[in-house]
Amino acid sequence: MPALRLLDTPPLAPEEHLALEEAVLDAVETGASPCTLRLWESATPFVVLGSAQVLASEVDEEYGAIDGVPVMRRCTAGGCVLQGPGSLNYSLFLRYAEFPETRDLHQSYCFILSRIAGALEAAGIPARHEGVCDLAVAGLKVSGNAQRRRRNAFLHHGTLVHRADHAAMARYLREPKDRPAYRAGRTHREFVGELRLLPEQLRRLIIGAFGAGAVAEQPNPREWEAMRHLVNEKYRAAAWIRRR
Repeated sequence: MPALRLLDTPPLAPEEHLALEEAVLDAVETGASPCTLRLWESATPFVVLGSAQVLASEVDEEYGAIDGVPVMRRCTAGGCVLQGPGSLNYSLFLRYAEFPETRDLHQSYCFILSRIAGALEAAGIPARHEGVCDLAVAGLKVSGNAQRRRRNAFLHHGTLVHRADHAAMARYLREPKDRPAYRAGRTHREFVGELRLLPEQLRRLIIGAFGAGAVAEQPNPREWEAMRHLVNEKYRAAAWIRRR
């Protein structure tokens, strides 16, 4: 497997985390940055919508406003999730030329999720690929994933829940209408599990699964500049967050 740059950042605001995802994708797409693995966990809770979701159908804004939990929208598809402490995120920015097995959408999910499942299996956690883009342990979802695909490269990112805040999920997230078959009629509390590993253990597993560099790097100046522009022009804008 081609070597990946391992990307790390200081603590960021929710909109900065999401803007950086798009900024790095743009840089990898043009060849200005190498294929990259990023790992991050928000220090504060926030709700994030998939790019095409309808806000009122997915989020109970009243409680979020009371508690100061903001609603954001990301550039990838997929479902609404609660971010914050307890949810480690991994983001892969890959070019098809270097990872030809990812050109097909379905095959790319299988390629990536099988590597993560294998790493978890080696740690004694029997994870399996469920639905289109989930990982589950004993039928409980522990990872949801989504993608944004461009002509030359794509972003695949996912959550790894190591400590589930079921009360917060029930407070801020509405029960989804679009659900995978294996979920059946289960509520968030009944459906979402957790990986009983420390965040640093998960980080080591994911880095090992994708052969990323041993030394983490900061985003380069071009990526930081693009992130700041996207924060101001898109990710803080009501026109983007409330577009649907």
